[in-house]
This record gives sequence, structure tokens and C-alpha cells, in this order.
Amino acid sequence: MQLRPIALAAIFLSIIASAIPAHAQDESPSPTPISTASAANDTGMSTPRTIEVRGHGEAHATPDVAFLNLAIETHAANAQDCATLNADLAAKVVKALENQLKGKGRVWTGGYSLYPEYGDDSQQKKPAIVGYRAENSITVQTGAIDLLGSLIDTAISAGANRINYLNFALQDDGRARSEAITKATKDAQAQAQALAAALGVKLDQIARASTVAEPQPLPMASRMMGMSAMAAPTPVQPNEITVPATVSLVYQIE
Repeated sequence: MQLRPIALAAIFLSIIASAIPAHAQDESPSPTPISTASAANDTGMSTPRTIEVRGHGEAHATPDVAFLNLAIETHAANAQDCATLNADLAAKVVKALENQLKGKGRVWTGGYSLYPEYGDDSQQKKPAIVGYRAENSITVQTGAIDLLGSLIDTAISAGANRINYLNFALQDDGRARSEAITKATKDAQAQAQALAAALGVKLDQIARASTVAEPQPLPMASRMMGMSAMAAPTPVQPNEITVPATVSLVYQIE
């Protein structure tokens, strides 16, 4: 069977049409996708403008409790004798302090240590032990501030040979801390008003308020002394305790 020329032409055109890619038949540009970034921010809600300030305040109070820490140091040729000597001396000091306190405080021991002492001969490869040193600490807590001078004298007379520190504190600093927070809040409010006036804005409501953690009041008196300091009765005059506070305020502004 022979195909006529017209049929051959039709088949040829059909083959060409099927070979042309589909996207070549539509030359119109594809639509550009719309970005949603600006739409996400265009919600009609704006972040509130704020001013943040920190105020500081202090309150002062007379201490009503004292902590006295003493040291007992002994030396001996061997460890056993050194430990025994230290224990006997510490017991003597504790008893003398308790008798002086008469129930107006408490006494406890702690921080015991025992060390070998070595010779100074540098020619030896291994230094030889020539003795031992024992140390023990005794702490006194009392609210009888007027007894501190006599307590120090009593401890030294009984055998204590070093005073590490004498610290003063408050048994309850709640009232002083509240006063310090009140002062810190007023300071923060004054700063916020001054800042708003300088910027030409008006303060609105307080969005957030908080107190910043402060360390406990530090003792205002500390002293160290040795045996030579005991020629005369020891005078003790405590300073005031300073209780700090910091307050953070965040104001919304109009």
C-alpha cells in the first residue's frame, strides 16, 4: 500500500508538533511570587517603647551580733604531743570564754589542722621532719557587744595566740533592707523622670519592676592582732552596718 503525498505531509507535521516542548508554546512570563516578610510585620501592632532605669539605695543600722574568731597554734616534736597540747589549750580557751559569756552567746571549735615542719637544710634531697604544728580555730557568737573587749583579753590570757577576725552583723536585716529598697525605688523614679524630660517624652505605666540580688551586708569591722596587742584592755567600738539595695524599673513611654 502506498501513501499519498498529502498523508505524508500530515504525518510529518504531527511529528514536529509533538517534538516542541510544552513550555515553548507559552512564552508569557510567570507571575512574580508576593513576599510575606513585610506583611508579617504589618500587623498594626508596634512594640511598646520603654525606658529602663536602675536605682540604688542604702540603709544603715547598728550591729547587734558579733563573730570573734581566734586561733590556737601549738608546736611539738611529734604529732601526738602536738595534737594533745593543742586540744588541751583549746579546751582551756573555750571554758574561759564560756565563763566570760555567762550564757550570752555560744562558742564552737573548727578548722583543725596538723602539719609537719621541715628543716632548712637545702643539701638534703628529702627534707627531714623536725617537728609538727597544730592549728585550731575557735569562734564566738554573741549579741553582747559590750563584752567583746573582755572576751578578747580572756581568750589571749587562756592561751589563744592569734585573732583572725572580729566581724559585726545584724541578726535580722529585714527592716534595713526594706528601707534600702524604698530609697532605691525613689532613686529609680527620679532617674526615669529626668531621662524622660531630657528625651522629650512622657512616662506611662510601669511595665516591669524588680530588685537586683545584693550580697549580704558585709561586716564593717575586722581586726587581727597577736600577743603584743594585749598590753592594755582591748577597746571595741563597732561601726554601722550598711545594707545596699538596687531596684530596676521599666516604664512604658507615650
